[in-house]
This record gives sequence, C-alpha cells and structure tokens, in this order.
Amino acid sequence: MKNHSGKWLRSAFLVLLAAFCQVAAADFSGKVVGVSDGDTLSVMRRGTAVKVRIAGIDAPERNQPWGQQSKQALASTVFGRTVEIDQRKKDRYGRTLGRVLIGGEDVGLQLIRKGFAWHYRQYARDQPATEAQQYAHAEKQARAHRAGLWRDAHPIPPWNWRRKH
Repeated sequence: MKNHSGKWLRSAFLVLLAAFCQVAAADFSGKVVGVSDGDTLSVMRRGTAVKVRIAGIDAPERNQPWGQQSKQALASTVFGRTVEIDQRKKDRYGRTLGRVLIGGEDVGLQLIRKGFAWHYRQYARDQPATEAQQYAHAEKQARAHRAGLWRDAHPIPPWNWRRKH
C-alpha cells in the first residue's frame, strides 16, 4: 500500500499557506466613517480618517447616471463596518489605493457583480492575475444579466465621462 501522507501534508500546508497569505494581505483595518462615491471610502486608522480608493474598479461619477446608486451600494455594504485594506500604493491624489475586504469578501468584486462598477481594465496590470480575471469575469456576467448600470442600453464608462465633463 502506498503512503499518501506526504501528499496530504503537502496539500494541507499549501492550503494553510494560502489562507495565511490572504489574512496577511490586509495591511490595516478600520471602521468606515465615510463614502465619497462608488469607489472611494474613508477608514479610521489610528484616529485619522484615511481616504481609500478601491483598486481594480471604476464607479460612475456622482453626477453621472448610476453615480448615486453606486455610492449607495458601497455605503450600504461598508458604512459603519470594519474593513481590511490590502494597500497597493498611493494614487496621484494621495489616496490609499487598495483592495477592500469585509468579512473576507472582496468589496470591489461585489460592486462589479451587482453592476455598480466597471472592472478598471486600464490598471489590470497592477492587479494580481487571478484577481484581474475574476473582475473581468464578474463584469462580463453583470453585463449578461443586465445588472445595475448594465440595464442602460449604453452606459458611459466613468473614464469617458470624466474626459467630457
């Protein structure tokens, strides 16, 4: 009879390592004290509110169709709750750019699935490959199911809206 304990131990180790990496990925956590729009929130960190721009997504602007619904979707998900931030870098406006997790769930991915944000493909190269693939797939599914902003015949991506306005 073959000894499979080595394979089992190796598999168990890899599962634990993956779980540790997900937990360790959170650079900081804090309570959400504000939501500016559909992809930006303020998180209390050591007594200071830190602006966080959700990496990998772009939500409609406040004065754009679906802007208020997108902001409300984010607020109803995170406001007053503790989130974990996987900080990636600072953006050109000085905001922390990062992945936002609540209860282990990716908030950006949830917003895309519900049709309240686009996958920000222009910056997909800055995302881990599996995350970028998940975001792209989620947008494709939201479009197919006409979720949220995909109910409109021709929703305008925020990057085009910003150029015009």
